[in-house]
Amino acid sequence: MSNSAESPSNRPLRVAIIGAGPAGVYAADILTKSNQVKDGDLEVSIDLFEAYPAPYGLIRYGVAPDHPRIKGIVNALHKVLDRGDIRFLGNVTYGRDLTLSDFRAFYDAVIFATGAIKDADLNIPGIDLEGSFGGADFVSWYDGHPDVPREWPLEAKEIAVIGNGNVALDVARILSKHADDLLVTEIPDNVYEGLKASPVTDVHVFGRRGPAQVKFTPLELRELSHSKDVDIVLYAEDFEFDEASDEAIQSNNQIKTMVGTLTNWIAEQPEDLSELTASRRLHLHFLHSPVEIHDDPAHPGKVTGMTFERMQLDGTGNAKGTGEFVDYPVQAVYRAIGYHGSPLAELEYDARRGVIPNEGGRVLDTAGSPVPGIYATGWIKRGPVGLIGHTKGDALETIGFLLEDRLTLPPAQNPDPQAIIDLLEERGVEYTTWEGWNKLDAHEKELGAAWTSAHPADGIERERVKVVPREDMIRISRD
Repeated sequence: MSNSAESPSNRPLRVAIIGAGPAGVYAADILTKSNQVKDGDLEVSIDLFEAYPAPYGLIRYGVAPDHPRIKGIVNALHKVLDRGDIRFLGNVTYGRDLTLSDFRAFYDAVIFATGAIKDADLNIPGIDLEGSFGGADFVSWYDGHPDVPREWPLEAKEIAVIGNGNVALDVARILSKHADDLLVTEIPDNVYEGLKASPVTDVHVFGRRGPAQVKFTPLELRELSHSKDVDIVLYAEDFEFDEASDEAIQSNNQIKTMVGTLTNWIAEQPEDLSELTASRRLHLHFLHSPVEIHDDPAHPGKVTGMTFERMQLDGTGNAKGTGEFVDYPVQAVYRAIGYHGSPLAELEYDARRGVIPNEGGRVLDTAGSPVPGIYATGWIKRGPVGLIGHTKGDALETIGFLLEDRLTLPPAQNPDPQAIIDLLEERGVEYTTWEGWNKLDAHEKELGAAWTSAHPADGIERERVKVVPREDMIRISRD
């Protein structure tokens, strides 16, 4: 292995991106398409690292399998990585398999795009009772994340989902949807079996503010009405609009569309809810603030109900308590109030926001000064807010600063692309490659075809079945 520390101006700029979800792939793509590269002023050599054996991050492990936009985003990311000018190295965990010092030795710049996968905390009494779950953990389960248990305790008939964002709607939709209707997706077999056995009859979604302040988007809202044999239930007392609500409805087409959808649904709903005929119900509640999750003497330690305070809008679109409390019998609670980033070894961490401290993507040290050659993008940079599309603007800003700094970056001691491969093999890391992902991709599609052939009477065509065990993913990818 070479140990040359020659200036990047005399060779390709070596860049490592840690995280192969949309944030990492967009950053790599933007760098390869930058004016400096297109004009021939700069040559780049990019390695994209991922802790999981497969690429795509949030798209593979954080979005509901029945989401209609998944395929389009996966196809776009696939095209970028399939070009061959960005090297994918999966099943490599930062802080365990490779340290920051390792990356500094082999790369001129390192971009962290590790996202946010933990649930934000909800600090109310009873949050630790049996039957209280994080929505992000449940998403990881139904998306076949390799590092979560294969089984999930789906024992509740009545369930509360706390939150008014897209994740809350995804969680509520998957909990209330009949498992057979998910067979057309890539849902893993163990998830199908778990959902199939669920006794659920009622899923309640609670938000603190009114219908005009929800954080989900029209597409996610409309998806709720596509579930078969599931009635959507709304409550007239939750439909409160203040001056700020009216202004938002008039000035924002997205809000206007969602409020219109909700008001149409409640207008079409029978006055007597006993006339609803579906075997399952999905209730949407607004102006409910969570107060306490509780058990009872007959079931100590287990969720048996939840208390909320009724809220009212204050004229600004914010909500204040009314002093009126209401109880709901539920046997499970899922908090879906947001994601939270995790600390990364050898880097500063803002625990309150769940991000790496940075200025426009330049990572900062304890004193608040930029760390030469270290950058961040995506949710670990700005927090878990916004849609996937916002990540492109994020990456554009970060790459802009990297390009601005390129002549002063601390040069890699060993920029030979083979050197990092030699180190991974020396350490016994079973890394996966893009070629390996194509093998796993083909295998999952073959599983789908095999299932379809074995169940001709069902009339369901399964495009793929997701492989869950990490060891199987590695074996198939490296075989």
